[in-house]
Amino acid sequence: MIRVLASPNEFQKYNDWMKDHPSRSLWQSLEWKKYQEALGREVKIYVREKGNEIVTSALVIIDRTMFGFSTWEIPRGPLGLRGNGQLIIDNLFEAIVNDARKDCCMSIYFSPPTDFSIVNCQFSIVNSSRYQQPEATRIINLQQSEGEILNQMKPKGRYNIRIAEKHGVIVEESDDIDAFYELIKETTKRDRFKGHSKKHYQKFLTELEDSFLLLAHLPQNKKPIAGLLGVIWGETGLYYYGASNASHRAVMAPYALQWKSMRLSKTKGCSSYDLFGITPPTIQSLNKAPLSQWERGWGRGYKKNHPWKGVSAFKEKFGGEVVMYPEEKVVVLQPFVHSLLKVKRKLLP
Repeated sequence: MIRVLASPNEFQKYNDWMKDHPSRSLWQSLEWKKYQEALGREVKIYVREKGNEIVTSALVIIDRTMFGFSTWEIPRGPLGLRGNGQLIIDNLFEAIVNDARKDCCMSIYFSPPTDFSIVNCQFSIVNSSRYQQPEATRIINLQQSEGEILNQMKPKGRYNIRIAEKHGVIVEESDDIDAFYELIKETTKRDRFKGHSKKHYQKFLTELEDSFLLLAHLPQNKKPIAGLLGVIWGETGLYYYGASNASHRAVMAPYALQWKSMRLSKTKGCSSYDLFGITPPTIQSLNKAPLSQWERGWGRGYKKNHPWKGVSAFKEKFGGEVVMYPEEKVVVLQPFVHSLLKVKRKLLP
């Protein structure tokens, strides 16, 4: 039986099942549901049950746009059965597509946690052109000692942490989202990418359980020069948003922030730290010796023209293991309107 959950008891049963699933993640959790609802989005959780047991599920975020249209998104899902190392998605997905059609949905995006197959698939699935969920990330093992964590970093990463310490950079937990947002505005303007509204970051900090804000400043001036928004979910600390002041670039405050965030996650019982998103390495770079600094500077070993190339070089300095995911997929239900929305999002800030 396939249904949409509604009662507190059903949500609790789902929560217990999802947190025991091998592909569990923040983005399919009740914590993420609460956060998305605080942003004004509708969230549905679909499950298929066999007997009294959940066998597949999908947390779906519905974002409504102009003229009554919507887009549906399943971040790091659906969660399903495993067979031959693949995720098997049964007729749960077909039920989601049918409901989406009735909702004037333009397109359904989903980012499966592993390679997948859909049983008796009756619709076209193509790769998405968005960069919502990363295809690759770096995960650092926090079960090591602090010394071992530092030792597995690139020499430049350790060096920049020491530079921040030499300048006396102070990192503290804070709830000053206004200061962080000022840094975000400066960073997005400098690096020419689109950020979110202040409400987006505010709700992340206030509505997402176990989220935290770190701000860095110099001893002689308490005005923040860099900031980091992160969250702890399960046994993983997750770096989500970062921003900095370019005029203080030389003191390496972002490195002090990451090191503080790792240690904070470790003290709270986390076994891993996710740097959340890098440019996917090419197959060639994964199978060869580490790239030289010259090669990395030219973006070699990574997919060309990817918007995360710059931040990937920063994250690489912290070491960790590269973990790959399948590309985000999309089922386009209304091609003409879907194309218009893509053009609008490219043209408007």
